Amino acid sequence: MLSDQKQKDSFRISIPSKGRLSEDCFDFMAASGLKIYKPNPRQYEASIPALPQLNVLLQRPTDIITSVRDGSVDFGITGYDVVAEYQGNEEDIIILHEALGFGGCSLKLAVPETWKDVNTVEELKVFSQNLNRPLRIGTKYKNLVGEFFTKQEIPFSLVSSEGTLEIAPAIGYADMICDVVSSGLTLRDNRLKPLQDGKILESQSVLIANFNTLKQNPNALTTARILIEYFEAYLVGKQKLALFANMRGDSAQAIAERIFSSTSIQGLQGPTISPVIVKDDSQNWFAVNIIVIKDQLYQAVSELREIGGSGVIVLPVSYVFDEEPPRYRRLLDAIQKANQTR
Repeated sequence: MLSDQKQKDSFRISIPSKGRLSEDCFDFMAASGLKIYKPNPRQYEASIPALPQLNVLLQRPTDIITSVRDGSVDFGITGYDVVAEYQGNEEDIIILHEALGFGGCSLKLAVPETWKDVNTVEELKVFSQNLNRPLRIGTKYKNLVGEFFTKQEIPFSLVSSEGTLEIAPAIGYADMICDVVSSGLTLRDNRLKPLQDGKILESQSVLIANFNTLKQNPNALTTARILIEYFEAYLVGKQKLALFANMRGDSAQAIAERIFSSTSIQGLQGPTISPVIVKDDSQNWFAVNIIVIKDQLYQAVSELREIGGSGVIVLPVSYVFDEEPPRYRRLLDAIQKANQTR
């Protein structure tokens, strides 16, 4: 048994144990600076050398929600679709980061291609009225799908399936399905089509935590901040590039004014400008360092050239750490609000 102090100082995070989501999660953690060390591929436990107080468990996505909800695990990374379906009491689980940038998919309604006149939810409603019985929907998302069809006032019954949902209409097990879709290739292979307005939920991987643990344990709150900081710094950094260039000018302020007159090269707070020591001191040269948005690279280079920049060097940005991540500030506000209403 762990001592009380040890329990207060060490925490658990659960991540997906198998499949593409697991692989993407390992890659994301490594890219964020929190590489997971798992010496034995058959083990369901691992560690993070950069964060020794945080132990890693590998679980099924639905088990991650259950574990974080009941407090046996403190943090988790899983798809938002699973969180929305199994979250239960919203006071038990809090989403710390809602957009980790991997595991993207949509929860969509799909019907057989043979239903030529059914392409929208409204047309599905008309079709169901002609059936004279509830629509049988194959899905693993009973709460989300049930809520959707109840709101649409379409009579329905839910059909559970532990196997492949896409074959359910073909074998007569269900009339239609509702499942997560990425490319849509699996639907097409099984002669199904998504309804044009049948998207129930947009999903990607999220970082969650047990809210009660964060409220009661300052060390858990510190760990939450570290996770948010690393993830946010990486996600912001991968959208940025660092540009270095030399420019002639009378002064650093004069060059800064030229830069501020442009649209895409103003940096985070502003440019970093420093004098360049040259043999021929008849002209003043300055080195300029700015951070730009990756998608605006060519525009940024063009604007630098227009105001006299030369020898432009472009380097990737690994991380951008802000003074305090807005998501962490929102977490503190949520804790304060919860404490005030107790």
